[in-house]
Amino acid sequence: MRVLLTSSGIRNGTIEDALVELLGKPIAECDALYIPTAIYPFPGGGGHVLRTMSGGSPARLADLGWKSLGLLELSVLPSIEEDAWVPTVRDADALLVGGGDPLFLANWMRRSGLTELLPTLRSEAVYVGVSAGSIAATSTFVETFVDPPRESDGPLKSEPVVFATPQGDVDRILVTGQGAGLVDFGVIPHFENPDHPDASLPNAELWAARIPAPTYAIDDDSAIKVVDGVAEVVSAGQWKLFQP
Repeated sequence: MRVLLTSSGIRNGTIEDALVELLGKPIAECDALYIPTAIYPFPGGGGHVLRTMSGGSPARLADLGWKSLGLLELSVLPSIEEDAWVPTVRDADALLVGGGDPLFLANWMRRSGLTELLPTLRSEAVYVGVSAGSIAATSTFVETFVDPPRESDGPLKSEPVVFATPQGDVDRILVTGQGAGLVDFGVIPHFENPDHPDASLPNAELWAARIPAPTYAIDDDSAIKVVDGVAEVVSAGQWKLFQP
């Protein structure tokens, strides 16, 4: 399976060109499935799903002109037969995995069986991650929380940290989680985005120090393309690689 990990979807022509290259054919000839699961722990998550599906989200993902677009909600999959959804996933050219809470997403990827299914998909299929969807594709990831995360989303390791923001130092809970292991590096999205001060350069260094693998911090105009295990950054913005 090929991989394209982004902070905020297909934000520019550089990232879109990388997606088309990975697909091996025009987007208009490809069938995609959108996985919105990560957004539901946030207020208004259902509305965000609707905006993404209808093209009203700033993170371009569903509105790229796909031949067909379906919705795959991971939290319902354990309650239905695999024959009802696995063939659809196997036939998809792209899995579009949206943003939100990476712990919640990674948990449902495991519980639904998607984590085990992903390595068996055809090599031409593309996993497209957005923010939490990118984080959850890694083996070990770190995310920041204001409140303690749900223990049901484990296995987890938590520690308190102090992050610097333009408004002053803030207390955070730095949580280490287990992802799907599609890639052998870490990802920190929204690098140097003023709306995401936890991902500023000094704070990203704190994140990366907890990840036992090379870690890419990417801004909203950058992405990481992975083919046959080889990672390449495609960027019209800024990014940084932290070594463990």
